[in-house]
Amino acid sequence: MSVSNDYTSRLGSSWRPRSQATVWNSHRREKTTMADEPTVFVVDDDELMRTSICALAASMGIRAEAFCSAEEFLENYPDDRQGCLVTDVRMLGMSGLELQDKLCELDVHLPIIVMTAYANIPLTVRAMQGGALTFLEKPFEDNELWDAIRKALAKDAQQRATHEHRRELCRRIEGLTPTQREVMDLIVAGESNKQIAKELDLGIRTVESRRREVFEQMQAESVAELVRLA
Repeated sequence: MSVSNDYTSRLGSSWRPRSQATVWNSHRREKTTMADEPTVFVVDDDELMRTSICALAASMGIRAEAFCSAEEFLENYPDDRQGCLVTDVRMLGMSGLELQDKLCELDVHLPIIVMTAYANIPLTVRAMQGGALTFLEKPFEDNELWDAIRKALAKDAQQRATHEHRRELCRRIEGLTPTQREVMDLIVAGESNKQIAKELDLGIRTVESRRREVFEQMQAESVAELVRLA
């Protein structure tokens, strides 16, 4: 059974996704918790599809929020929330591909799952070149979207870990004094202590001291590790 009917039928006719206003208010009450909780952001002007995808996410134990347009999503998306985006290509107003381009412009790197009932090669190529992680043609099976969401959330977690690691390295480098930075650059370039002392017009013991300080600040155990970090 396709995602359009399966999970909504299991949850019953009384189940409906919360309104955007309700979801947004809960963000404010639980800001710390929500910031740490991966969310599937669903953007589609088809209410049944939004409901079905939210139900699927709920069955996976994953929080989901639904938006009826790209404009509504852009207006309400809190900066740097964890998760992924599931969007349709054809919607009233801004299309899914235009939303994809806008997020790129805003430097938002949520992994994107693009859906369409009108798939063709140029459309697929454009979506993938724009950074879409997965391209699904409607109607699709539950397990296809399930797998796509899992991969998207895993990619988001990996991207965030990499970004945080780079930020930490930048903080370490910014903590170096100008002289320490000069010494580090020359170590990374393969210069010996003697060569560094001559080039910077420093005593050999001063260079040795700066070298120790550089390794401590950068938390490196070897020249090879320092090169990799720098």
